[in-house]
Amino acid sequence: FAPEDFMASSAPKTWFLKLRMWLLLTVLFGIVYAFVAAISFYFGISNFIFYGVVAVGFVLLQYMIGPYIVQLTMGVKYVSEKEEPELHELISDLAKKAGIPKPKIGISPTPVPNAFAFGRWLSDGRVCVTQGIMNLLSKKELEAVLGHEICHLKHRDVMIITLISVIPMICWFLARGALFSRSDDNKGGAVAIGVIAFALYFITNLLVLYGSRIREYYADTGSVALGNAPHSLASALFKLVHGSAKINPAAVKQIAGMKAFFVNDISRAHDEIRQIADLDLDKSGHIDEHELAQMKSQHIHLRTVDKLMEAMSTHPNMLKRIKALSEMK
Repeated sequence: FAPEDFMASSAPKTWFLKLRMWLLLTVLFGIVYAFVAAISFYFGISNFIFYGVVAVGFVLLQYMIGPYIVQLTMGVKYVSEKEEPELHELISDLAKKAGIPKPKIGISPTPVPNAFAFGRWLSDGRVCVTQGIMNLLSKKELEAVLGHEICHLKHRDVMIITLISVIPMICWFLARGALFSRSDDNKGGAVAIGVIAFALYFITNLLVLYGSRIREYYADTGSVALGNAPHSLASALFKLVHGSAKINPAAVKQIAGMKAFFVNDISRAHDEIRQIADLDLDKSGHIDEHELAQMKSQHIHLRTVDKLMEAMSTHPNMLKRIKALSEMK
């Protein structure tokens, strides 16, 4: 399974995801450009470059120190091949298939079952698992989850989400600068700018979250393209939701700030259990190939509240996500 095979096998399944991502980037940068250009023209304001530089500076700082924050928060301990030979073998094989350098491998002591990938660039990539996931998933399920994380590195998702996060931050600085300006000159215009900028801050934040959800679908597709069975990843996701719901809420809350890096949104586990309960037809505790195939012909109906919760999340609705897996081969 060569790197070029990975690209060829995933291309037919991911073109629509790529198109949506490019359209999103166009909309995000188009919003800010149009807003800045309009205000500059009508009000003769020219200090937007300052806000842009400050926003980019903050994001770059966050991007550079991010890995250290993740390590510290999650208590990551990097392990050698001698300490965890099976884990190293799985990740090494997946990285080779994806055509990327083998990442550093770590384990977090938290009982919350999950995995996460991070790093500033490919050669700085790290893939970590929690102690909780090691005791929960089968080898095939774990491999599918690790494939998902490897694809986050392959697709440079941390860099992309960091890049588009600049847009809401620029809007926030514009809103703050306009609403709390001490100048009495054109006060009404400044307030109008501030209100519009704050509205755009909220809208662009939602768009960034939407971008994050696209990247999750993209990583799921990539894991399957690496040779993992769709039902293995679906079963892993099913178990992770149930596993997270069983953990002491205090343990979940302690690491909830890192949920954007995780395979699933751990803070939504209790709500997602209700939605996916009927997928396990034989009540075996996992989803097999037959059960996932049954999902393919079903039409999903989400409540309005579930749609709103998804819109505010970095991860797709779990029922929709497993449905997407049912349509993969």
